[in-house]
Amino acid sequence: MPARRELSMRQMRYLLRLHHDGVSAREIGRLLGVARSTIQDSLKRATAAELKWPLPDDATDDALERQLFGRAGAAPGQRRRAEPDWAALARELKRPGVTMTILWEEYRETHPGGYGYSRFCDLLRGFERRLTPVMRQHHVAGDKAFVDYSGKRIGIADPTTGEIREAEIFVAVLGASNLTYAEATWTQQLPDWIGAHVRMFRFFGGSPRLLVPDNLKSGVQKASFYDPEINRTYGAMATYYSVGILPARPAKPRDKAKVESGVRFAQSYILGRLRQLTFFSLAECNEAIALVMQRMNERPMRKLGVSRRELFEKIERQTLTALPADDWEFAEWRRARVNLDYHIEVHDFLYSVPHTLLRAEVDVRITARTVEIFHRGQRVGAHQRRYLGRKHGTDPDHMPSSHRRYAEWTPDRFRRWASKIGPSTEGLIVAVLASRPHPEQGFRTCLGILRSYRGVDPAHVEAVSARALELGALNCKSVASLLAQKRDKAASKDSRQATLFDHTNLRGPGYYH
Repeated sequence: MPARRELSMRQMRYLLRLHHDGVSAREIGRLLGVARSTIQDSLKRATAAELKWPLPDDATDDALERQLFGRAGAAPGQRRRAEPDWAALARELKRPGVTMTILWEEYRETHPGGYGYSRFCDLLRGFERRLTPVMRQHHVAGDKAFVDYSGKRIGIADPTTGEIREAEIFVAVLGASNLTYAEATWTQQLPDWIGAHVRMFRFFGGSPRLLVPDNLKSGVQKASFYDPEINRTYGAMATYYSVGILPARPAKPRDKAKVESGVRFAQSYILGRLRQLTFFSLAECNEAIALVMQRMNERPMRKLGVSRRELFEKIERQTLTALPADDWEFAEWRRARVNLDYHIEVHDFLYSVPHTLLRAEVDVRITARTVEIFHRGQRVGAHQRRYLGRKHGTDPDHMPSSHRRYAEWTPDRFRRWASKIGPSTEGLIVAVLASRPHPEQGFRTCLGILRSYRGVDPAHVEAVSARALELGALNCKSVASLLAQKRDKAASKDSRQATLFDHTNLRGPGYYH
């Protein structure tokens, strides 16, 4: 059977005043919301301590406690209650499912004559209030991680010019254990923001239930108490790690007091201890920050008597959600409209989509390696990300049939086609392609020349091609003219041969036999 509750000093003053006014113990219990037996015990204590209403003007709560309960600091020989390890209880309270009732019951099992439930709770809350401001909020292990950028920056020198470039400091703090992660990034833009989160999860070895960011544009596109709009890429990353996003309310710094305090503490550790060092790269700076953070996380916290790392290992590591096998790959989402040439533009390069989607609006997912295109939630195209080379990346399946035939034209195809006629024709085609700034500009000329050779004797074609090369006639009109001249000469020669040898008026050699 649980012990009776003990009244706070405020309730005790109220009790003594009501009792002095003649109010019954039952009525006093009803007004204070406690059992009549608790009122009777408290009155017995007051009588034994010779407390009467009105109390002296200098009767403080501490003085009343010493008279009623014989707390620490009481005169020698007075009876005092067994004091639990308040720091250990504050740590236990962070474990999932642990409540003050459970802690009090365990305390009373060890110390049957110890504090009652009400007094126990008052003293435990009082101990928490004496901790640093970070501890004033109650955070369950594995529940939240608070993330933000520090307002302070750290300088990194260019090794060539000596110019100083300032980097941002990203800080993340786990709610229950205060384990802190920090790193330097060049900017607060989305790629750096997402990358810092991925490395943060890797450092923690798991993910909490919720992330509490400030309303940074890289994370929250529209700040709102009721319906904040989360950046799509940030939301996709959170889904991958099975973590929710709960942005702090606008202009409410207490919502993220944990990270605010952690940021200040991390700043003093990072900027204060590294102020004499000069860094020449971001990687070098982050190596130094990692060493400083290790020292900070392994340093015992003055009030709790254990380090952040020890507290994390004891109460929080096992509550985190396991990480996926691979790190999340940063992907940028954009909206784009399909151009009339059935391509969209992404970072100055063009990627094709099915030609049936002309002028449609599509979603584009961009990673370091791929460009994926979605229309109404369905993927309609995927390309390898382009950084150099041709501006266009075209999938033949996206082209209309007429365009697809043209796209099949290549310099090698025209050269092979010409080589089947002869070396002079192949040389002519190669010369035509080489004479244009871009080989594609000679495709139509080559096609016209080869089509004009259809049905012509290969020997005549080779002669025309050789003459065209000799004259530098590298267009359809000139080649057609040479071909016509060759035909005229051939016809004239045939005509003269018929006049000399086949005329009907000539007798021939047999006439004289």
